[in-house]
Amino acid sequence: MNHRHPTLLGLSSMAVRPLLDALTATLAAAGLPVRFEAAGGVETARRIRAGARADLAVLAHDALTALHRDGLLATVPLPLWDSDTVAAVPAAHPARPLDSPADLRTLLLSATAVAHSTGPSGTALLALVGRLGLTGRLTLRQTPPGVPVAALLADGTADLAFQQQSELAGHPGVRLLGRLPGDTAITSTFSAAVLATAPDPERARRLLPLLAADGASARAHGLRPSTGTAAPGPN
Repeated sequence: MNHRHPTLLGLSSMAVRPLLDALTATLAAAGLPVRFEAAGGVETARRIRAGARADLAVLAHDALTALHRDGLLATVPLPLWDSDTVAAVPAAHPARPLDSPADLRTLLLSATAVAHSTGPSGTALLALVGRLGLTGRLTLRQTPPGVPVAALLADGTADLAFQQQSELAGHPGVRLLGRLPGDTAITSTFSAAVLATAPDPERARRLLPLLAADGASARAHGLRPSTGTAAPGPN
């Protein structure tokens, strides 16, 4: 351990793990070394509610808002990045148009099985399916917490999947069709906050704004600097 700059511990969802890993060197150079433990967002929130001892958390904004409301955070959640939900099919499948809500409806109805996550994009997708009047007309497959929906495309469990671009991009055997069109778009906001159990809350507070400072790295990992505090849902 660096005794001059002890390493902070952060808890995060899988969706932002690659970006956080890429930022650790910059943070360490600023005198704020940090190590992140990533899991599904639902599991990470459960750990925090169970009293996990860590300095900060990076999760979907609505999840952190609920934790803050219950007195489990030492700071108000700071919005960092926005992430679009995208559609994907197995790489062997041909590209399909996704330029309009009508295209999306056709895509959904033609799928044998549709995979989605347990996270905010999955919750918003289920609401969208209802809004499109397709509840009960689709075969939906929810992945276990922390498992990318790309795995269900790869093993043939599903032939259409929806998840945040930061989680789907780069998986082998997957063809991205693009973000959801028009008023069907789903955007998730990821935020950071210091935990009430933080061993080193002052240094954790100093780290939060640094997470948002590197917009180029965020874009390289399928996210973009946040434009506000919107909860996941239609954009």
